[in-house]
Amino acid sequence: MLLKTFGWSFAVTALGLVAAVFYGGWTAFGIVAILSILEISLSFDNAVVNAGILKKMNAFWQKIFLTVGILIAVFGMRLVFPVVIVAISAQLGPIEAVDLALTDKDRYQELVTDAHPSIAAFGGMFLLMIFLDFIFEDRDIKWLAWLERPLAKLGKVDMLSVCIALIVLLISAITFGAHAHQHGGAHADKAETVLLAGIAGLITYMIVGGLSGYFEDKLEEEEEREHEAEEEAERTGKPKSAVKLAGKAAFFMFLYLEVLDASFSFDGVIGAFAITNDIVLMALGLGIGAMYVRSLTVYLVRQGTLDDYVYLEHGAHYAIGALSIILLVTIQYEIHEVITGLVGVALIAWSFWSSVRRNKRLAAAGGDGDQEKAEVSSGV
Repeated sequence: MLLKTFGWSFAVTALGLVAAVFYGGWTAFGIVAILSILEISLSFDNAVVNAGILKKMNAFWQKIFLTVGILIAVFGMRLVFPVVIVAISAQLGPIEAVDLALTDKDRYQELVTDAHPSIAAFGGMFLLMIFLDFIFEDRDIKWLAWLERPLAKLGKVDMLSVCIALIVLLISAITFGAHAHQHGGAHADKAETVLLAGIAGLITYMIVGGLSGYFEDKLEEEEEREHEAEEEAERTGKPKSAVKLAGKAAFFMFLYLEVLDASFSFDGVIGAFAITNDIVLMALGLGIGAMYVRSLTVYLVRQGTLDDYVYLEHGAHYAIGALSIILLVTIQYEIHEVITGLVGVALIAWSFWSSVRRNKRLAAAGGDGDQEKAEVSSGV
């Protein structure tokens, strides 16, 4: 079962790591491995969300998601999108950006390094919004209850996450501008660019969130109509309309999944810039990670154990929050790539361990009837 589900991921991993060694030696091997782990850790919540929706779809639409969807996820967001970011940030044409990445790495490195403040501001704001919207939402299950309860109460204030994100952006831009002017250098006049890039990241998040919300509303409407049609079919003995509505619902599920996939893939793509500016290594690492996310989605659906480790989603979002802060800090300070790559893994491991402890408490308490009591005592 494990080999069947993860077989393609294992194969892609082997090919990707071998290609990395031939491309840049063992240093490249290490960077690709870290990028793969980063992508998997950041996208685990994506796999959880995907699995929750995918299990409602029939075999045909599941296959569409796992074939057409993987092409969009790997080749669209993990290969094309980094080129677009570099091209826009460094004011290059896409072909010129790719050509520089492959033939003139020193010049490419210089351009990307010069554009890093705006890239980090864009990505940091996008990731920060994902994190803030998560922690300000009131949830039945809380991981760090002592922190999440008061934050959920604060989250009732409209647009609080946007206000906090903008304050963080202003502080980052002002601090960066003051630091750059004090020390001179190439970034002395780029505080405004950082501010604009951060606002662009915020706008991008709101657009993606709006699209996701639109498809989610459509999905709920179609499911409600399907349910009504099924009830009508039971009374009249004519199930045809229910079949048609099921098809439409599945189509909207697919569109919703693709929008979610695109939004979550920003995490790994933007985070990769904190580890390497080499677009080839970035594509290899993120591609491997994306394959595992897809395989993990299938595994969660087939095993039916989606709800066994309930804190993993929390851990993934805290990893996103940590990465957003790291990116904003790297606007003016260098942070070692190993720290960036392993923070997410540590948070995921912690949330997994907490989930295991919770399951043991529930088992000892005698089942789900004592869940609320167990949750109160789990704020660790």
